[in-house]
Amino acid sequence: MPETPSPVVVPLDPAARATLTRHRIEVVTDGEPLRCEGVALAALLQSSGAMADVHAGGAALDRYVLVGARGGGRTLFSLGELDARLGNRDVYLVDRCNDAPLDADSGPLRVLVPGDASPARSVRRVERITVIAAP
Repeated sequence: MPETPSPVVVPLDPAARATLTRHRIEVVTDGEPLRCEGVALAALLQSSGAMADVHAGGAALDRYVLVGARGGGRTLFSLGELDARLGNRDVYLVDRCNDAPLDADSGPLRVLVPGDASPARSVRRVERITVIAAP
């Protein structure tokens, strides 16, 4: 399997997400229930070539996904935790909540992690996602 370059900047534009399966998820953040729609982060990474769509074993386990937001917010995930054959963590990039596009305080894109005990990794105002090989 050829080595994936690093870093890989993941396209976030509507065209990059248009062919991916949309999911409906429900989460509670800041005490408020949200019904949101978006795409699985793993699917977006796979469609952009930043993550193999077959288990790459150790070759991909040194890579992480850095999510950056307008205003400086950041969080990260390992590729291993997103891989369906390893961590199988559900993480979504959403563009709609409660039947409306995200407002300027939350969007236009937001990362949501429904299985997390705390919404700390639910980054608002996402503007870039980069996959990087650890040094």
